[in-house]
Amino acid sequence: MTSPVSAAAGASRDGVVAARRLARWLGLAATPTFAIMAVLTAALGGGPADMLCAAGHASLLGGMVPMYLLMSAFHASAWLKLISERRGGR
Repeated sequence: MTSPVSAAAGASRDGVVAARRLARWLGLAATPTFAIMAVLTAALGGGPADMLCAAGHASLLGGMVPMYLLMSAFHASAWLKLISERRGGR
């Protein structure tokens, strides 16, 4: 018979495992999502949001498309980790 304490600990452990899996999938989803947003913004135009972001910047990093590309690059670590795990035979 399983005690209520050990059952709760098992459920808690399952919750932690599920949260880690969800966080990993969200990390993997971020890079292509931001890349798609950059392509769509470049193709369809940024509209008023692009003007707001570019208004205070005179650099090449102003606007929504560069912002989405940078966000995509910053979130690529989840993909790099997955690739390195696969190549390591893990």
